[in-house]
Amino acid sequence: MVDGSEHYPDHTSWFTERFIEIGTNIARVIQGKSDVIDLMVTAMIAEGHILIEDVPGVGKTQLAKSLARSIDGTFHRIQFTPDLLPADLTGVSIWDRQRGKFVFRRGPIFANVVVGDEINRASPKTQAAMLEAMAEKQVTVDGITRELPPPFLVVATQNPIEHEGTYPLPEAQLDRFLMRITVGYPTRDSELEMLDAHAVTSSFDDLEPVIGAADVVKMIGIARGIHVSVPVREYLIDLIEATRSHPEVLLGASPRASLALQRAARARAASRGREFVQPDDLKDLAIPILAHRMALRPEAVMRGATVAATLADIISSVPVRAAH
Repeated sequence: MVDGSEHYPDHTSWFTERFIEIGTNIARVIQGKSDVIDLMVTAMIAEGHILIEDVPGVGKTQLAKSLARSIDGTFHRIQFTPDLLPADLTGVSIWDRQRGKFVFRRGPIFANVVVGDEINRASPKTQAAMLEAMAEKQVTVDGITRELPPPFLVVATQNPIEHEGTYPLPEAQLDRFLMRITVGYPTRDSELEMLDAHAVTSSFDDLEPVIGAADVVKMIGIARGIHVSVPVREYLIDLIEATRSHPEVLLGASPRASLALQRAARARAASRGREFVQPDDLKDLAIPILAHRMALRPEAVMRGATVAATLADIISSVPVRAAH
């Protein structure tokens, strides 16, 4: 059970040091993407999941594998296809003739870090099974519920270009992801560095763990205890309400989005060595956490408006609450 009741000597600085160690280690493999790495580690500590919407070949799977290796955790990759069944994710009970009973064979969902490649290629039924495991951190097969190992992070990917043979995630399922991010192409200098780093062997092969999965569980407990003052909570709600009342927005952020933003802001504050959340934590995380939970009115889309630009307008226009 993860909670914030345990105390560590100078626990916030301990958290910050571990957070930096993880990010620095991943950056040995993924060059020039410190902001993306920061968001992924933040999502793991905030007990959320990430949807990466990007073109093939930019390092999405390698990013997740490097995170799993850095925390000495287990890693599984699932290639989603139209014929993939829920049991292919969760596992099945098979008859063991020697034992004379059914034995549960775990599916690939049982790992600390799970990459679901091209999740929008799976049928809605399989998508639902995946998202249920993400939300409950457990699976039920043949009436028996089994816990998934903590920490548990799903990194789902989808290709924004290819639409043939896909089943786009509906808004209710998109809302289950803590963040939606893009990796993007590397800069010229980062790509040159990558060519040098991977000239003979992959730098991933030399990657060693910097902490253990149990340390991540401690970090989650510390993040849960980070203080969020009343004015900061009120500012958070002001941002959420502004997404619902903005004239160009058809679907605003849900109450689940409020909780997600607060959890992630706590993790971010701890990673910066603070024991309290600041409004800037909310501002920095608002777009990756809220954008995929919103939809614009058709007329706004026709005018060329985007969710990211609308959110940026909301962030700049909503005043920060003064301390009481």
